[in-house]
Amino acid sequence: MSMEYRMRRTLPSDRVAIIMPVDHGLIFNRIEGLETPSAPFATWADHDVTGFMMTPGQVKQTESFFARNPQLTRVLTLDTYYDHTQLDGGGAHRLIATVEDAVRMGVDAVKMLFPWNISNAERAALCERVGKVVSACDAWDIPLVLEPVLIGAPRTQEVIEEEEQVARIAYDLGAHIIKIAFPGEERTRRLVEELRVPLVIAGGPLAGPPEDTVDAVAQTIRAGARGVIVGRNIWQREREVAEKVLAEVATLTHQVGFGDRDSQ
Repeated sequence: MSMEYRMRRTLPSDRVAIIMPVDHGLIFNRIEGLETPSAPFATWADHDVTGFMMTPGQVKQTESFFARNPQLTRVLTLDTYYDHTQLDGGGAHRLIATVEDAVRMGVDAVKMLFPWNISNAERAALCERVGKVVSACDAWDIPLVLEPVLIGAPRTQEVIEEEEQVARIAYDLGAHIIKIAFPGEERTRRLVEELRVPLVIAGGPLAGPPEDTVDAVAQTIRAGARGVIVGRNIWQREREVAEKVLAEVATLTHQVGFGDRDSQ
């Protein structure tokens, strides 16, 4: 398979992708709404999502389901981080799977955290780790989704500004897709225009009323992002509310196409 093929599957050209992350058990252990790790796929697959962000265990346990639903894409999470509640070097980032594992499993893309509120020595080691993963992804023609983040930090203006700067480092390291917490419509548009690699926006933890989630997605799409990553703001809500939110989000994602472009 080629990089172009996998990129088109991960980020379709006829709409904005909706990728539902359900890989939270790697960091949060048993989390509300995800008590049975294999349950979300059948639950949400028929609600116009384009794919899921998954752990190695989930990929292995759901092979038959995805064989029956080849329209759904799979993004494999390659790493984990402890402790996510620490703000300054209190945790450790490690790989839990390889790019070769991902190719063998037949997934469409891989994803890594890029936590930046760590020491300079840890940053250097992290950049080295990411560089090796990028090289392997290029060799195996599989996209890397890299996620600049300040682990555990509150969403202050300073944090948002720093994550925007770290997104540039992710670009310089060779990320094929950049995933970032929603920094606002203007900053999203600027990242799209300046970096010119596909940008996907993460919804983050459950927060605010449903209309806030829909509005953030609308801003994301207007700004030119290629995908939205919505998980806890869907599956941690009451089922009826969650279905309504996802339906509204899905409607928005069909209002934009990207022609034959593979990237911004």
